[in-house]
Amino acid sequence: MDATDATDAAWEDSGWEHLAPGVGRCRLPRWDATAGLVAGRYGALLFDTGATLREGREVRMRAEAVLGRRVTHIALSHPHFDHVLGTAAFAGVQVYGAVGAEALLTRGSRGADALRQDAVRHGVPAAEAAEAVAHLVAPHHPVSGELTLDLGGRRVTLVNCGPGHTGHDLVLLVPGGREAGPAAGADGAGARTVVFCGDLVEESGEPQAGPDAMPARWPAALDRLLALGGPDALYVPGHGAVVDAAFVRAQRDVLAARSGVS
Repeated sequence: MDATDATDAAWEDSGWEHLAPGVGRCRLPRWDATAGLVAGRYGALLFDTGATLREGREVRMRAEAVLGRRVTHIALSHPHFDHVLGTAAFAGVQVYGAVGAEALLTRGSRGADALRQDAVRHGVPAAEAAEAVAHLVAPHHPVSGELTLDLGGRRVTLVNCGPGHTGHDLVLLVPGGREAGPAAGADGAGARTVVFCGDLVEESGEPQAGPDAMPARWPAALDRLLALGGPDALYVPGHGAVVDAAFVRAQRDVLAARSGVS
């Protein structure tokens, strides 16, 4: 059975939370980071890859178990270690990231060494961090604005939605309703729109603003996110449980108050 037709039980048996026809996410251990998966008839897109090659391999096995085939596309939400260091576990994929992220994810760069140091500082064993950075994969396709991909009967859109959490925040829009297409089953009727938000939205803790964050521009990024998904979408944060538009709006207002913007 193809993943676009798979039941909730089939997704859950493979370690995924089933969100909509052909759409799932898993919550990775330790940092509670999200990996998202969208299946079309011939393509499959993974959104984020975990914090180590070991974690990436685990995500790959889970994905292949529900897909019955391999992942063809990867989108990286932003260049932080817990979202990108598992990418090399996936051979032959096309990798997408927000424009500018590729410079920070190039092997041998200062950005790559900063990733390694950050991973170790947050508890990744030094040898695992060094291995992942030695095999770091930079995006092949920088996204500026919006880019729609056809996975076979299902179109998804990558949107450069930042800056906010970082200077390079990419989100994934998976349309519901009739826009979901035939790969979502019954022409997508009844499917809800799903938005994979990366760390522009966090549920399991307060939004994290590191040295590469742009707090004054973060609320506007969330305005764009809400405009993309609309009031009825499922919003999948970079960390934590799936939320609704009201949660995203409330988090937007908290960030705006912190940074003194309207």
